[in-house]
This record gives sequence, structure tokens and C-alpha cells, in this order.
Amino acid sequence: MDLHKSLQSLKIAVGAEESPAEVSRERAGPAKLLLVGYLSYVVAGWIALSFGFSQVKPLSPLDTLFTAVSAVSTTGLTTIDTGTSYSFVGEIVVCLLIQFGGIGYMTGSSFLFLSLRNHLSKTQENTARTAYSLPDSITPALFVRSVILFTFACEAVGAAVLYPILKGGGEPDPLWSAIFHSVSAFCTAGFSLRADSFAPYVADVPLNATLSVLSILGAMGFIVVTDIVRRIAGQTTHLGFTCKVIARMTASLLVLGTLLIFVVEPSIAGMPPWERLQAAFFQAMTASTTVGFNTIDIGGVSNATLVVLLFLMFVGASPAGTGGGLKTTSFAALIALVRSTLKGRSSVRFFKRDVPPAQLQAATTSLACYCGALAVAVFLLGLTEPTVAFDEIIFEAVSAIGTVGLSMGLTTDLTAIGKLILIVLMIVGRLGVLTFGLATAIPDESREEEADNDLAV
Repeated sequence: MDLHKSLQSLKIAVGAEESPAEVSRERAGPAKLLLVGYLSYVVAGWIALSFGFSQVKPLSPLDTLFTAVSAVSTTGLTTIDTGTSYSFVGEIVVCLLIQFGGIGYMTGSSFLFLSLRNHLSKTQENTARTAYSLPDSITPALFVRSVILFTFACEAVGAAVLYPILKGGGEPDPLWSAIFHSVSAFCTAGFSLRADSFAPYVADVPLNATLSVLSILGAMGFIVVTDIVRRIAGQTTHLGFTCKVIARMTASLLVLGTLLIFVVEPSIAGMPPWERLQAAFFQAMTASTTVGFNTIDIGGVSNATLVVLLFLMFVGASPAGTGGGLKTTSFAALIALVRSTLKGRSSVRFFKRDVPPAQLQAATTSLACYCGALAVAVFLLGLTEPTVAFDEIIFEAVSAIGTVGLSMGLTTDLTAIGKLILIVLMIVGRLGVLTFGLATAIPDESREEEADNDLAV
């Protein structure tokens, strides 16, 4: 999850008056812990998938590593077909990696400590705040319990609804398929046991609705869930500002994406109006929530639709959720910054609230790092995949760092170095560019300031 706090109510635990440098130093430790935690998941999954009993046919170490990283990062990009390459045991391993990656390293370990001791240490609380961008109004212990309960409840209901649908669709093992795809949908992983994802179900309203609800709930983030729990429990009389911003931004992006795809995509133009609207919504949803399922062939969509999907994947889901991307709250803060700058205002306001400079700095830094990582990755992929079209490279890179999983068909044809580049992008995308940067950066203790610091921009 991204480290940034995009809005006023998202004041991190160190306090509003601390400088960005002090915040970075205090956050570096938890960031390193998160990186090590996720890498430990990857290594464990890689080892489990490398055993013969996990495979239907012999697989290369690089392909099993790619699957492990994609599952833990809840991306869904695959170099091999999951349903035909892995045995039932292997599919269980992939499902567990998706589950642990979706709820997060800190949630799993924190829940274990809460079960044993009924409280979290200060280090665990700070790490949880770093991992999930928690505002001060939400305690990590309540957050962890809410996440676990809500996750399993949603996935259980989702599996129960999907089972009769998939059974009626002739799936060979509908119960396991329902469980696997429910977990994959809620964790916005996009892994499917079907080679064609859900293309045959493009007109199936119950399946589209179930997958969409699961994905949106996971992508909106657990901050929203915890806020609602506190509201129902009477601990607060109103929903938090972050919760309101996430809800409005999510709805706005879904509506905008759906309308644009409905209008510009020729491959769905021949469908009945309702089916066409459903197909447009599902693809907007799958890009915005970063779940990565598809009901239409992504490799065959128009350039205009690709631009819409790229934008939605770039912005991504919300903080403290299962999705990736820049995050809706950062995008909201950047919109507020641009609007205030154009209007010549000295302060930045969003939804009638002032956005603190520290949050704006975090959002702009996140955007710069995100774009920088993408630029480097696209450049390197251009070297390793010289015969691939530029739009396919761009789409693949954005999908990887946004942990989306949509592909125009390039993933299976990547070179070994190309696969390694995407592996790094998926890890960066899962942690968030700022958290990854803090975890890998060398601290700069210099505090000297130059007198001449008037920079023309």
C-alpha cells in the first residue's frame, strides 16, 4: 500500500508538525519490515510452487517465481496458464498467496499477535499505519480485526453466489472455482482458472455483478470498512473525510470509465444496449479496481479504449485496500492542487477542506516516483523486447506497477529479462512507490540549507 496521506484527515502517527524528513526517517524502519515480509511470502510461495506435486507439467523456476510474485502482489499477470499448468495443490498455493497478499503482510501477522496477546506493540502499530495509510482516528487493532472479519465474510458470500452460476456454466469443479475466483476478485488479483478469463460470461448479469461487487469492496479499502463499522457501533456520528473522498472518487471514475468505453469501443457496438453497458462497466471496473478480469479481448480493443484503461489503471484503487495504482486519494489531492494553482489560491482546498502541505508533498512525490519507475521500466522493456509494439509495452508496464493484471497478450512472450523487469514492477506496485523507496533508500542525514534557495519554476 502507498505510504502517502492525501487528505487532511490522514495525519500520520508522527504528528502534523513534523517535517517530511523526520517522517521519512521514522517510516523507513516499518517500510523495510514490509518489504522483507512480502519477500518472505514470495520466497515461500516460490518454493511451494516449485515442487513437482504443485505442477501438472515441469515449469521453469522463472515462471513459478513470476506466478508467486504476481499472486502475492495481487496482480494477475501470468506467463503460463494457471488452470492447466498447476495441479490442485498448486492452485491452492496460488489461492493462499493471493489471500495473504490481499489482506497484507501486516494484517496477517498483526492478527496472529492479537489472537495471542490481545494488543499490538508500538512497532507493529507504526508498521500497520505505514502499510495501510491509517488516519489517527482509526486504531490499528480495530482495523486488523475489521479487515479479517470483513474479508472472510465477503469471500464466503461471494463463493456461495458464484457456485450455482459456475455450475450452471459447466465448470468442471464449480465449488473450487467459486472459492478461487471469489478470493481472487475480493483481493483484486485477477487470477483465473480459465484461459479466457470470463469472456464467455460477458452477458451473465449475476456473475458480472458478483465479481464487480467483490472487487469494488476490496478496492475501496479497509479504511472505509472500519469507518462504517465505527459508525454502526456508535463510536462516531459521521463517516470520516477520507471515507467520503474514496467513495466519491471511486464512483466518479467508474461512471466516467463506463461511459467512455461504452461510446468509443467498437468491439461491443453490436451488442444489445444493456449487454454493451454491462461490458463497458465491467472493463472500467476491472481497470479501476485493478482486479484484472476481462469479458472482452483486451488485445483487440481500440486505441481510445486503451487510453481509458491506462488512465484508470494508473489512478488505481484506494489506500488500505487490496488494489494498486497511484491511489484515488492521491489523485484527488493532485486535482485539488492543480485547481488551486490555476485559481491563484495560496491554500489548497478539496471538498471544502484544507489539504495540508505535507499531504500534497507526499502525493506529488508519489506521482513523480510512479512516473519515474514507469519510464525506466518502459525504457528497459524497449531494449529487451525490441520487436514488440510500443503500446503493448506501455500497457504491460502500467498493468504491472498498478497490480492490475490486464494484458494485450505480451506477458507469455516476454524474454527472461523482461519477466524480471515486470517482477520488480509488481513488487514496487504492491508496496507502493514511496514505501518501496523508503525501504531501499540510503538515509541522508545532511541538514544543511543554502541561503540562496529561490528556484524559478
